[in-house]
Amino acid sequence: MKIKLHFFKILILIVFLAPILSFAQNNNTGAFNSGEWLKYKFRYGFLNAGFASLEVKDTIYQNSPRFLIKGIGWTSGMVKLFYKVEDHYHSVIDKQTLYPELFRRRVNEGGYIISKDIRFYQDSTRARVTDYKRKKEASFDVVKGVQDMISSMYFIRNTNLSGLKINQEIAVYLFYDQKLNNFKFRFLGKEVLSTKFGKINTLKFKPFVESGRVFKGENSVVVWVTDDKNKIPVKIKADLVVGSLKAELVSFKGLANDFPVIFD
Repeated sequence: MKIKLHFFKILILIVFLAPILSFAQNNNTGAFNSGEWLKYKFRYGFLNAGFASLEVKDTIYQNSPRFLIKGIGWTSGMVKLFYKVEDHYHSVIDKQTLYPELFRRRVNEGGYIISKDIRFYQDSTRARVTDYKRKKEASFDVVKGVQDMISSMYFIRNTNLSGLKINQEIAVYLFYDQKLNNFKFRFLGKEVLSTKFGKINTLKFKPFVESGRVFKGENSVVVWVTDDKNKIPVKIKADLVVGSLKAELVSFKGLANDFPVIFD
């Protein structure tokens, strides 16, 4: 069961952390808006393993208009028969800065339960974690502009990615598992990718991961992001110690910009 737990944690983390490429300032380029919805399908080897969806809505938080981003992950097919997963993530972000103010995590992975809220105080660079399962609270030092595992994707999507150089290494601070983490990525270049929607111009990245129990090596993960105004992750591939994992965008709606497809 321990291997199965790692498997789905990888599945969710890759799609949510893949686009964290914070090397430029947020330029409010309008990459997304309320109403956007993305759905990803995952395969573990030859198995259809599960799905994840991301949705942007309007909400009111502390009497101010905010974006609410909802991420859901679940197993399917044969995997669901022996390991049922239902993961829910909510991130409330400021519409101007795109900094997170509240991150909510509700996880049920084969009976393993996580129920936590993180409240970010960006001006005072603090994060307060409430663990409802253990009935504990704790406060942590962070940095201004720190992201959670959902908000990070939308922050960087709204960033100008022009001027990238091949092999450029970039990093971002993200608060996860009650720690301030520094995630690093390398830009590999541009690639025309064949998808179910047609051929798409993409930017290709390699996040550095820790080799060992889960990943085959530190260069085991590759991510493709649309080279357009939307900057959507469309494909993720990970070589694991046991097997391989792939994720692909299978459906979308409510995009803020056109989704350009190359026609031969």
